[in-house]
Amino acid sequence: MNASLALVRAIALPAAVAAWALAAGPAAAQSGPSPAPLPPDAPPTAARPALRTAAGILDAANPDLVLTLRAGVQVSPAYLGSDDYEVGPDVAARLDYIRLPGGFEFGSGRTVGFREGWGIRGSARYLGERDPDEHDEISGLDNVDWSFELGLGVGYEQRNWRAFTDVRYGVIGHNAWVGEVGADSIAYPMDGLTLTLGPRLSFGTDNFARTYFGVSEQESVASDLPAFDAKGGLLGAGMELGARYRFNERWGVEGAASWNRLVNDAADSPVTENGSADQYEIRLGVTRSISLDF
Repeated sequence: MNASLALVRAIALPAAVAAWALAAGPAAAQSGPSPAPLPPDAPPTAARPALRTAAGILDAANPDLVLTLRAGVQVSPAYLGSDDYEVGPDVAARLDYIRLPGGFEFGSGRTVGFREGWGIRGSARYLGERDPDEHDEISGLDNVDWSFELGLGVGYEQRNWRAFTDVRYGVIGHNAWVGEVGADSIAYPMDGLTLTLGPRLSFGTDNFARTYFGVSEQESVASDLPAFDAKGGLLGAGMELGARYRFNERWGVEGAASWNRLVNDAADSPVTENGSADQYEIRLGVTRSISLDF
């Protein structure tokens, strides 16, 4: 087995089992109201240093918009279907709450990162370049430029569970539609810590499947891989364990470990057969809540 894949499995799987075992205790069965946020002018404490409690234009007490920004690092496959892993940046933005004119509200502004009821989600993903010159197993295939997907989703959330669906389009790069459907069980094993665990299904159009899993006749001649006309549809199924710890209403740290099993044409592709259908990812980043009052 590839050494980097073994490393990811060695870290991700035991961590997922241990973390959820902790959450499965009595704290996981809590069903009370979400903890109330601390006011912006709350005095500093050991858990809330003064540096983190200073309010400003990005920390409105009665916000119309709440966003959570994340920046960190991730370990993920070098390309879709690969069994090589690379370390890269992880940047994301999450829409927690928005209040529109006329009294329409989505999400919850009571606490950072906790939505209650129906809500809209921002969804984005970066896919790095696939350079066949850097990977002998796909030598001869066309280069695939990096892509950036942008879209929206809708979800329904209660204190102990949530479900969502996201749809994105490759505005840069592959110019194809992709989607994801998921659900999570949510647990609170200690103050400030939230754990989530649930299944994921990923989809893509024919254009997306051909870009990342197809092998044209010309590529087949150059690479000695069999030609393959990949079709879209359900392309992956897996699980994700997430953890989020809030230092206060503004700052936190969040991470996730996920496993995605490529299926259907994504799994049958010669690209994947020369790599692995099991795709693992680990990410860790610092989060900052932005609260704006219009």
